[in-house]
Amino acid sequence: MAQPGSALAWGVRCRRFKSSRPDQFLFVSPMENRPTILVTNDDGVHSEGIQALAKALQEVGEVYIVAPDREESAIAHSLTLHRPLRVEKIKKNVYAVDGTPADCIHLGVNAILPERPRLIASGINKGGNLGDDVTYSGTVSAAFEGTLLGIPSFAISLVSRSHFRFQTAARFAVRVARAILKYGLPKDTLLNINVPNLKEKEIKSYKITEQGRWIHNGNAVVEKVDPRGKKYYWIGGGQLLFSKKRNTDVEAVQNAYISITPLHLDLTNYGSLPKLKRWKI
Repeated sequence: MAQPGSALAWGVRCRRFKSSRPDQFLFVSPMENRPTILVTNDDGVHSEGIQALAKALQEVGEVYIVAPDREESAIAHSLTLHRPLRVEKIKKNVYAVDGTPADCIHLGVNAILPERPRLIASGINKGGNLGDDVTYSGTVSAAFEGTLLGIPSFAISLVSRSHFRFQTAARFAVRVARAILKYGLPKDTLLNINVPNLKEKEIKSYKITEQGRWIHNGNAVVEKVDPRGKKYYWIGGGQLLFSKKRNTDVEAVQNAYISITPLHLDLTNYGSLPKLKRWKI
């Protein structure tokens, strides 16, 4: 029996717990009411980025990793429909799936997690997802899938190709997670976040931005010949430039700001509807 004035009677936050009997008190674990958070990515379950993200988000809730068992970069919003999916439990709350990031969201929400998550976080991606990158990104598509399932979701990427400062992005992800759980997100909206690969003190702040546009300058396909004389191709050649439009994700990151871009599930170009309705097809 808890004695009046004891730690048990007052609880971990120094609040007395009510009971039907004045000499008894209810002990509530500090773990209760912690939100369940599902974490995934497209770099694979063993990526340093997802490990840093999951560890940081443990401050906010009970974290589960359900991620591809290998790298699935640029897989976009693909779902595996023509073969069964296999799941391997790596350790407590960590699962590897032989599928895409979108597959991982479906399995996590509908088969693996003990309850529906209150938040989905995808990342930390090794490399930016700026401008048109969102069309191809498995990391961003996982957040799209979570939003389609009605769960607040965000994707977070570190804009670099090497020497990744994951802790800076992870700490900002905690701030974002707390804000989403507090305020919620607009209907059918996810957040695409890009963090400059700088020391925390070198980042100026964050900006709410628009999606930028990449401009391809040069041939995006590289043609080569293998030792047997047969042609093969690499996609991704040429130089990428960005449009000069202001207040975009690209501009923000280039100026040492974290970019937060709200993306919407509805891809309709409403401005084009009046013109298209005048067509005679």
